[in-house]
Amino acid sequence: MLKKYKILNKILDTGIVAVIRGESVEEGKRIIKACLKGGIKAIEITYTLPNASEIIKELKNENLNKEIIIGAGTVLDEITARLAILSGADFIVSPDFNKNTAQVCNLYQVPYIPGCMTITEITTALKYGVDFIKLFPANNFESNFIKSLKGPFPNINIMTTGGISLDNVENWFKNGATVIGASGKLASGSDDEIIKTAQDFIKKFTEFKNTL
Repeated sequence: MLKKYKILNKILDTGIVAVIRGESVEEGKRIIKACLKGGIKAIEITYTLPNASEIIKELKNENLNKEIIIGAGTVLDEITARLAILSGADFIVSPDFNKNTAQVCNLYQVPYIPGCMTITEITTALKYGVDFIKLFPANNFESNFIKSLKGPFPNINIMTTGGISLDNVENWFKNGATVIGASGKLASGSDDEIIKTAQDFIKKFTEFKNTL
């Protein structure tokens, strides 16, 4: 299987992507460590975090032989995308769709997950070879919006990000979300709080999978 599709399958299997922000390198690393301890297998390191490329590189080196995938988030252009990929990012996430970023990711065979809000944006992204669409910001929509999307796009894979909590994550999965991008409480609080929240998110996803 091609590396790109191995990564996509890992994202599908994990169900939960921890979106890591923070005001300092130390804070970002602390949150990442707690998420991993809580059982999260997919980490999205955003480029709002200082020295994001170095954190991606370091985290990849630390987890070479583990079933953990490290992505780059808040990637606004193709230059940042290439920098993240060369630092070892397994996947690229953007708040919007950018055709140049899509082309760079296709060139390196790295999954690209752009944020889209309209049918036109989704259609354009799919034409450029995007395998996952990020519904962002998800808190602008009701969870059953995904059901509506599944009409014209029955095979679409959706990652919902923005306003996801333990209270509503089940509804997003039930309405067709493939993966959840979680930040908020998952990426804030004490180490023990983050670990517990990570475990609770994984439990919610596991319970949903068991109903399929």
